[in-house]
Amino acid sequence: MKVSIIIPVYYNEDNLRPLYADLKEKFIDKIDYDYEIIMVNDGSRDRSYDVICELAGNDPHIVPISLSRNFGSHAACLCGLSNSTGDCAVIKAADLQEPTELILDMIESWKNGNNVVLACREERDEKKSTVGFANLYYWLVRKTSLPNMPKNGFDIYLLDRKAIDVLEGLDEKNSAITGQILWSGFRTGIVYYKRKAREIGTSKWTLKKKIRLVSDTLFSFSTLPIRILEIVGFLSFAIGILWAIFVFVAKLTGNIPVSGYTTLLIFNLLSFGITMLSMGILGEYLWRSFDASRNRPPYIIEDKYERKEKSND
Repeated sequence: MKVSIIIPVYYNEDNLRPLYADLKEKFIDKIDYDYEIIMVNDGSRDRSYDVICELAGNDPHIVPISLSRNFGSHAACLCGLSNSTGDCAVIKAADLQEPTELILDMIESWKNGNNVVLACREERDEKKSTVGFANLYYWLVRKTSLPNMPKNGFDIYLLDRKAIDVLEGLDEKNSAITGQILWSGFRTGIVYYKRKAREIGTSKWTLKKKIRLVSDTLFSFSTLPIRILEIVGFLSFAIGILWAIFVFVAKLTGNIPVSGYTTLLIFNLLSFGITMLSMGILGEYLWRSFDASRNRPPYIIEDKYERKEKSND
């Protein structure tokens, strides 16, 4: 049996050595089967890739890969999965906020017949704003897109070879890999853990990236944006008809001595706003269709560490 550990790396220079030491103590030294650790540098411009290569020089099981730029965690995870050779693969974050021994629990669940194993958070030692946004996002996903999304969500997961092959075949851009996993519907197990606060470095999970995740999830797995357009359009039409009847009756009864320019202006502004909102939502769908039609790769590998064979001379 062989297990692949995939670690997306983005500005984690200071985390990598403690991360490997933690993996060695809590995972590598406790197993009796083969493993590989694929570290994917997602366009970091610090020394992250140099540190990965240094670690690989001491452990032949480490496979360093560097992408040409920051393609996002979805692409980095997909790159790691595509280059993995294990019977199953575990996605692990590089920030040391999840307990490494969790990997052993996930592998046991996989051995029991689950194609997918999700590591779900029971508690989080993080800022209230971070927890609040995460809870809102997962609630929104459950209500609009993927009802099987765990209450507190997940970032860490195990996939067997069958699930990996399906994700590679989907070839979706501007999507969320966690959503694809839930959408696939494989037999799924869940293990729970407490997410610790980050001790080394600062998170690069910015508000812009959070908003992008929300939009990618909604537009990829939900019809909510289109439904909103339909509802707003219907309400606008209904209000316009009712208002026209009201004005016509008031005019006939002499209750409107002067034309209402203010009302007309407000109505025009409201209509213009609804039109622009509709165009924006439709534009999101059109852009995603156009981006998919160009058939660009989800990631580009700039460098892959080649291990030098020792000479017999």
